[in-house]
Amino acid sequence: SCSRAKDVTMPAKLPVNFFSTRSPVIDLFRGQLDYADQLRQDSEIVLYFFYAPWCGQSIAAREEIEHVASRLSDQVLFVAINCWWNQGKCRKQKHFFYFPVIHLYHQSFGPIEYKGPMSAVYIEKFVRRVMTPLLYISSRSKLLDFLSNYEPGVVGFFEFNASPQPPGYLTFFTSALHSLKKDYLGTIRFGVVTDKRVAEEISLVHSGSVYLHRHANTSLIYPEDIMNFTAENICKWALENREMLIRWLRPHGGKSLLLNNELKKGPALLIFIPYNPLAEMHPLLDEITKVALEYHKCNKSQAAEPDLQHIGDSDSPAFDSSITDIHLKFSETFPISKYPCCNTVVLPQWHSISRTHNVCELCVNQTLGVKPNKVHVPHCNFLEIEAALDSFYLQEHTFFQVISNTIECSNFFSFYSPFSYYTACCRTVNRHFLSFIGSEKTIFQTPKVAFSSHGKKGNTQFSIPHIEDRNCFIPDLNISSTNITGLSCKTNKTLNLYLLDSNLFWIYAERLGASRSTHPKEFAAIVDLEEEVHYVLDQNQSLVGPTLEDFIKNFSVLYSPLKRHLVNDPSIHFHEEHVVTEVTTNTFHETVFLSAKNVLLLYYAQWCGFCASLNHIFIQLARLLPPDSFTVARIDVTRNDLPWEFMTDRLPTILFFPHQRKEQSVKFPEDFSVNLPNLLKFILLHSSLSSSEPCNQGPVKECLHKESVLQQGHISHLEREIQKLRSEISALHQAHDQLEAQLSEARREEQRLQQQKHTLEKQHKILQFHSEQLKATYDQKNQELLEMAEKLQELADASENLLKENALLRILVTSREGKLQSKDEIKEPLQSDQTLSEDNDISLSTATTALEEKRIDNIDTIDTEHSSGNRTE
Repeated sequence: SCSRAKDVTMPAKLPVNFFSTRSPVIDLFRGQLDYADQLRQDSEIVLYFFYAPWCGQSIAAREEIEHVASRLSDQVLFVAINCWWNQGKCRKQKHFFYFPVIHLYHQSFGPIEYKGPMSAVYIEKFVRRVMTPLLYISSRSKLLDFLSNYEPGVVGFFEFNASPQPPGYLTFFTSALHSLKKDYLGTIRFGVVTDKRVAEEISLVHSGSVYLHRHANTSLIYPEDIMNFTAENICKWALENREMLIRWLRPHGGKSLLLNNELKKGPALLIFIPYNPLAEMHPLLDEITKVALEYHKCNKSQAAEPDLQHIGDSDSPAFDSSITDIHLKFSETFPISKYPCCNTVVLPQWHSISRTHNVCELCVNQTLGVKPNKVHVPHCNFLEIEAALDSFYLQEHTFFQVISNTIECSNFFSFYSPFSYYTACCRTVNRHFLSFIGSEKTIFQTPKVAFSSHGKKGNTQFSIPHIEDRNCFIPDLNISSTNITGLSCKTNKTLNLYLLDSNLFWIYAERLGASRSTHPKEFAAIVDLEEEVHYVLDQNQSLVGPTLEDFIKNFSVLYSPLKRHLVNDPSIHFHEEHVVTEVTTNTFHETVFLSAKNVLLLYYAQWCGFCASLNHIFIQLARLLPPDSFTVARIDVTRNDLPWEFMTDRLPTILFFPHQRKEQSVKFPEDFSVNLPNLLKFILLHSSLSSSEPCNQGPVKECLHKESVLQQGHISHLEREIQKLRSEISALHQAHDQLEAQLSEARREEQRLQQQKHTLEKQHKILQFHSEQLKATYDQKNQELLEMAEKLQELADASENLLKENALLRILVTSREGKLQSKDEIKEPLQSDQTLSEDNDISLSTATTALEEKRIDNIDTIDTEHSSGNRTE
């Protein structure tokens, strides 16, 4: 049996450096997590950058990390670890769901994960917060600056006198790191005070006390008698009781419910400002913070923070310089203002010509037997306020005064709870101070005009109004009628304030209606999901405090003068030659409602594939219908906002608006297929109904005549269109015949080319056979020439040897001749000469004979080879 084939996989390539070798970042591109832990032991602050080499976000963040490392490499150790290579320890021990991941370690504490924007300034800001989680507060002015910040502040008092580190200091230090670990935005600022005199300014007496500052609510001191003094408890206590006047929103770019969850909490004011976290001064942010503080300052005497008034000067945002001495006296003699559940009412004047009113502050109080929790702030109960109003109306005669310069207070018990009672304090003010903004300025000029008093009926002259804006009726405070102090507690349309960095999230502002060419990038919008509306601050106005206040006030009134903003598609350009009209938010009413034509409107979206398949049907329909009576249009619902009554949750949706009853639009039935005949029947059916409606108002004959004329016009128009279609069909038939002729000619040409192709293929085969034969002959001749060359080389070598032997024989002959001459001179015996001569002759003849024989042999050999070669040829 054959075995199953195994999967063949190619091993992964070895990783390479992700960071440059000259970078201050140590790049462990093989995922050496154990080596990274060894490096961490020698450094106080360490940043781990876990990356994947293929990840686009990791590649984009690489430059940002290098920029931060170039600025902080002398204080922080930057280590990059490849956590994707399968052979590395990081991949085996860590299991990340996304890349890149940034972890910070402060000595043995960590990891502290950074989840903010991958921008150098934000990363550096977070690293610096980890480096110095506690801010040292050395003076009263620095304490005021610390507490005046929009971020919640936690202050710890520790005396460094007896030991190097007082008890509880390390716990407080660790709690600051815990807050950064739980909230990467770092919205809580931790400070430490070592001077006892500075600590006494915020009621910290004992060393080890912790203070949580809040602007609009009562500041708190950590309850050591209830909760253990641990880092986790301090952090939890600060996070649960912090005051969030403004919250930063920083979407990470992926799918999340961040915006959805925040907008579901209620109407939201989204403010886009260019923000640099490393800048020392943020004047625009400070101005927005002042607006938020005033908006949430529901109780002025408490919100004024008496502890801060004698710390700094009047320039501080925590101290309202507009409050005069009269206001301070008023706060002292108006003790009920310290309770958060209060409302303001106005008593009727004692006479119709009176120029005075009694303004009463009505609050819900509790007996001393029930103590409020030190950690949690009590919330207002609507039922208690309603019961307090009922009790107050029953005892209103107690406060009828002609002219009173003092504040009178009275307590009366609750109907529902024996532990609660209601407090009412009233004073007399001149009537000309009782004014509203806009059209409400003259409501108290005549006694006939009055408000409803929670459903109570009676004489309108003495009806008691319910006033929401209490500051308009207290002239001694010298507060302009345009401020928003405490407005969040006086209206049901309370706004949540959010900040976004326009340098990073301007795309959200553009989606809300901001212009792309806006500079600087400042934008504000109010989004109300429950009402499905949003409002945009006029971009021609500068984003400053008074502008924001007016924007908030206009939204908070009962009948808001703000105009709902509808998102329009800026990419649409209109062309007259288009048979289908493209409708946008700005042209919806003009094209659909103000037009005297019947309008057929298609709701579509760019991502809707079925919507795109209907385009040719609507183009044909627009060509069939008379343009003077019908308009075929479409609108992209994903790029345009529509009035709520014309919204749809299904795509595509087709609506027909009759020209005489535009408000009675008709929807194309969903169970019918969308084709040209069905659309024509649908349009003719509903357009005939609209046209027959006037028959009930005039003579029947005249109406019928008009109807017949109209129908005849429709029939003639359709006949003309049918004639056009018939002419087009005949033209198509002619074109079809011509095309058939061209196709038959092309087929014949194709057959001829096929025959030529076969002939060429045969010739090609013959030529290829001859080529192979010639190649074989060429190879054979080449081999013979090589053999002949070898034989010629051998003959040349033999000739050279013969020449050498000939030269040798000449030398021998010359030497013998010399010897013979010498012998003749010395007259040797003749016998010896004869003997020698004979010997020489014999040897010479022998050598000559041998040489001649060798030459003859060589010549015979050559002749033999030539003869054999000739025979071969």
